[in-house]
Amino acid sequence: MDKSKIKSILIKTFSNKFVISFLIFFFWIFFFDQHSIWERKEYKSKIEALSKEKDYYLYQIKKDKNRIHELKTNRENLEKFAREQYLMKKKDEDIFIIIEKE
Repeated sequence: MDKSKIKSILIKTFSNKFVISFLIFFFWIFFFDQHSIWERKEYKSKIEALSKEKDYYLYQIKKDKNRIHELKTNRENLEKFAREQYLMKKKDEDIFIIIEKE
């Protein structure tokens, strides 16, 4: 086939109103629609960020459950926790708070 025949076939194909309608529809859906490529990328990045956040919070929940179990089962751990977190003390003790600069 020579170039003129190929050119005439392409012109006939792309001048067809159905092909033009399909191409316009395709580009509209692909780039401008609510479910375009950019929207899908944004949704994917949001899903990944939320998955990481979910994993972090599940880890924190597990860690806190272990800490609560330790506090409920061991009196010494409970006393240590109360002294460190709430600055509780016995009657004859003094508390010194040391703040370290970073």
